[in-house]
Amino acid sequence: MSAGTASRDLPGIYHKAGSLRSERRWALVVSYISLIVAAVIFLTPPVYMFITSLKTSAEIADQQGNPWLVRSPTLENYWALIENPLFQGFFINSVLITLVVVFLTMVISILAAFALSRMRFWGSQVLATGVFLTYLVPDTLLFIPLYQIVGGLGLLNSIWGLMLVYPTLTVPFCTWIMIGYFASIPKELDEAALIDGATWSQMLLKIFIPVALPGIIAATIFAFTVSWAAFVYPTAFITTPDQMPLTIGVVSQLVRGDTFVWGQIMAGALLAALPPVIVYAFLMDYYIAGLTAGATKG
Repeated sequence: MSAGTASRDLPGIYHKAGSLRSERRWALVVSYISLIVAAVIFLTPPVYMFITSLKTSAEIADQQGNPWLVRSPTLENYWALIENPLFQGFFINSVLITLVVVFLTMVISILAAFALSRMRFWGSQVLATGVFLTYLVPDTLLFIPLYQIVGGLGLLNSIWGLMLVYPTLTVPFCTWIMIGYFASIPKELDEAALIDGATWSQMLLKIFIPVALPGIIAATIFAFTVSWAAFVYPTAFITTPDQMPLTIGVVSQLVRGDTFVWGQIMAGALLAALPPVIVYAFLMDYYIAGLTAGATKG
């Protein structure tokens, strides 16, 4: 190539490079604008809840002034709930239900995912797809037959009934996550273990669980969030305050007819949302790693 030809090609190269930088710049600007709009939309409700929780009942009822400002901040709404034995019972019920459901979910999901991803048998692929399809059925349709099943077992109005039905929401999706993650683990690992005389249970405990720990953490976080925040099932199955979890206890006990204790309702909602926020804040990297790693095979 002659020097004249090279000089004629340089402006075109510079033009392409400049257009690429311009496209990246506009893409970055659009991304930031979208993120700001999304942040405003999603953060406006919790911010308003926090502001309202710092107000007295008289200030909330006062229609004068800016509702986004607090004239005399107070924590009395939070203390009233924390010192309330009924609210403490709601919290304990939620903790018990969540711990049991997460434990059952992870045991069932890990064993099912290991069997469906590694122990090949007739119909395993169809069964794996069917497990995920059950997750797509909304709980608003399932609670009617489940109500009859739980009633037949004599577990209505009991946290044990919730521990029985919550896994129907958590097990399918967690199993699907673990299937994808186990499938991404190289088969050479379990083949080498089988050659060395390892059993299937030893392979699961000593190879798959340590390697798939990010996926297990992601599934655990999902199960925790669903079981902590479930609303439809406790609303349908629980009627007395002593068996209520936080999700329905705060609403049912702080709303009497047309009287709404807005300050305590907002404080209770924020306190109920605090544990999932803390879990995601500390384990977000593991959650993202667990969801993305199972999307590819290698």
